[in-house]
Amino acid sequence: MAVPLVRGVAKKVAPIFLSQWGLLGISTSAACCVKGVPLGKMPNEDIDTSNLDSLEKYRSYHRYLKAVEEESERPHWWKTYRDYITRGKGHTDAVDIGLPFSRGARGREVKERRKVLKENHRSSEMERAARRRTLHVPLPDMKAEWEKTNGRYHIRRIAEHYGIYKDLLQGAHFLPHVPIEIEYSSGEAVGRVPVHHGNVVTPTEACSPPRVNFEAEEGSLWTLLLTNPDGHLQDDESEYLHWLVGNIPGNAVQSGEEICHYIPPFPAKGTGYHRFIFILFKQDNRIDFKEDSRPSPCHSLQMRTFQTLDFYRRHQDAMTPAGLAFFQCLWDDSVTNTFHQILHMKEPVFEYHRPPVYHPPQKKFPQGQPLRYLDRYRNSSEPTHTIY
Repeated sequence: MAVPLVRGVAKKVAPIFLSQWGLLGISTSAACCVKGVPLGKMPNEDIDTSNLDSLEKYRSYHRYLKAVEEESERPHWWKTYRDYITRGKGHTDAVDIGLPFSRGARGREVKERRKVLKENHRSSEMERAARRRTLHVPLPDMKAEWEKTNGRYHIRRIAEHYGIYKDLLQGAHFLPHVPIEIEYSSGEAVGRVPVHHGNVVTPTEACSPPRVNFEAEEGSLWTLLLTNPDGHLQDDESEYLHWLVGNIPGNAVQSGEEICHYIPPFPAKGTGYHRFIFILFKQDNRIDFKEDSRPSPCHSLQMRTFQTLDFYRRHQDAMTPAGLAFFQCLWDDSVTNTFHQILHMKEPVFEYHRPPVYHPPQKKFPQGQPLRYLDRYRNSSEPTHTIY
């Protein structure tokens, strides 16, 4: 009934518009668009909205996430937002380049966790300490347990959020199985500054090489890389290499082969926060890094131009990424000294500092001056709303 009604209204109204607009020399055209039939079944079409209580309950976020992943893998007649964005770009699924890993049964982990919860609920001493707010939680033990269970998955999710895999490996990813403990020593006043996964470390605190520790088997070889994908001054696709140590025996970083010596962070002024990323590679055998070695000292930004993906492709048959940690860094006064004293170049500045407004010396008897003449020489932090 809707289409005939529209046609009838158009027949009655069209002569009126034509008679009025024809005098002005305006021509009009109208078109009716009829909604077509869907090409297939619509999403959630089989759900009975009148009886929502009868629907299956997931009871946990893990079950819901698993159902969503299974549904996303099924073929559908409609296109998603990602399909439209990646159309014609040769999009392929991300490749896992990390160490092989098989996670145990999820049900066993849940049972063990529930068992621990029941024991804690039955403990009257723990309940009393929690009520009196005297319960002490061993944070180191909790961190060790987190690293063994879900820590690697959380770190990978954080790295995806910060775009580390996308910018360094062009979408390829890995699961960081080996936890890395990295600490900068910034003097007795501040103490040790740790590096986690996205915390802020100033260039002053990172002026010297950090202390790196990780669990390693006896006789194993490792490679440690520190790179900055946000600081290149000429090429957005390139990075600056800050530190590279290869053929590390066990976890003795100081005994490894220093391919490129350490240089402090130097995020240019006005460019915001930069990501400084540590990647730990596990080697299958000893590698000859002659092609990647830099002279010591290396104070040339051109020689420190680097790409993690190219480095990994050269040695992908002999090394595998196993650990990840990174921090964020913002400009401070020590960056100026790094550019002048270490890199021997002028400091690039991408931020304009407006000079203060110049006022002539204040007159003791300001005759012929405007009413608010004294406000020019008043401290801007003092309130002026009660003066006048």
